[in-house]
Amino acid sequence: MDNFLIWWHQSSKGLSLIWAEHIAFLLVGTAFIWFFWHLIFNRLFSISEKTHLTWDSIFLESIKSPINTLLLLGPSLYIIDSILKATETLDNDWFTISLRILFFIIFLWILFRLVNGTEACLMESTKHDQTTVSAIGHVLRLLLAFIGTLFALHELGISLTGVLTVGGVGGLIIGLAAKDLLSNFFGGLMIYFDRPFSVGDWISSPDRSIQGTVERIGLRMTMIRKFDSSPLYVPNSVFSSIVVENPSRMRHRRIFETFGLRYKDAEKIDIIVSKVKYMLENHPDIDQRSSLMVNFDSVASSSLNFFIYTFTKTVNWSKYNDVKQDVMLKVIAIVHGEDADFAFPTRTIDFDSEPPPQEDITSNNEPAQDINKN
Repeated sequence: MDNFLIWWHQSSKGLSLIWAEHIAFLLVGTAFIWFFWHLIFNRLFSISEKTHLTWDSIFLESIKSPINTLLLLGPSLYIIDSILKATETLDNDWFTISLRILFFIIFLWILFRLVNGTEACLMESTKHDQTTVSAIGHVLRLLLAFIGTLFALHELGISLTGVLTVGGVGGLIIGLAAKDLLSNFFGGLMIYFDRPFSVGDWISSPDRSIQGTVERIGLRMTMIRKFDSSPLYVPNSVFSSIVVENPSRMRHRRIFETFGLRYKDAEKIDIIVSKVKYMLENHPDIDQRSSLMVNFDSVASSSLNFFIYTFTKTVNWSKYNDVKQDVMLKVIAIVHGEDADFAFPTRTIDFDSEPPPQEDITSNNEPAQDINKN
């Protein structure tokens, strides 16, 4: 503390206190601007809440904190600059550079908040693909961070040519050392841009034990919620080397069932097949633009089989099972309505009606003896 007082007395000899008046006026002006800014902001925010648009609220929320910070740090830099000028301990360049960096940081901060707010708004909407929105948000944030870093280095007097050269060599070394990390990163970009699946899709892979609903697609790994509710974390690079099936993007779900009738109902097969086909052609949940077939197709060991092959309009798993159940119950009703029934495995044993010939128990060479003889 004593050293600071000695330095201050030596630096302030013959010093005019006009700078102190400037600082006082600056503080008063800053307080007035702060009050005026919050008054205008609150008024604009109340108006934006009454509109049906969301972009005005996103913009106001994006600029609130950065502008508050600017109103706090801007006068603070000026006060520090005034004190340093008065004591002649530093040149004027630092204030100009600091102010330019401050304004650029505030500008980037506003853009970051705009990107985050827009991404959150679009993620809540069902009109936009969440995977694409998330990918664009990641790319924009990385781009803003890269531009901000280059600008700060340029303002600090660091040669960008040297930085980019060193960065290229360093990037090569880092790329070799973090091959798996980069592989997952580019695998994530492949998922973002090719979009084999999106958040909320049910996917499976015949190559790996992967099956469940996609909950999050990150830059390094994808989280899949399995049907037993356990999370499955899959590195993004895996999806570039396996086959992925996406049942969520089916246009329809198929009903393919075989029914077996008894052999004694052979003369009723034609009318049963016709009535089942008519039922499917008039069913409200069966897609009539897709294939629809009902045919007697095989003679089995204990049944006469016919099949139905059709598609439902819905792809929802629960609704599909309801439709399938309704169709099968109606098929059973049609079969029973024709006094026919379904076959089950049987075996028929035939017996010869003539008794087998009996052999004469007496010898041809010996006379028969009377069994009643004493």
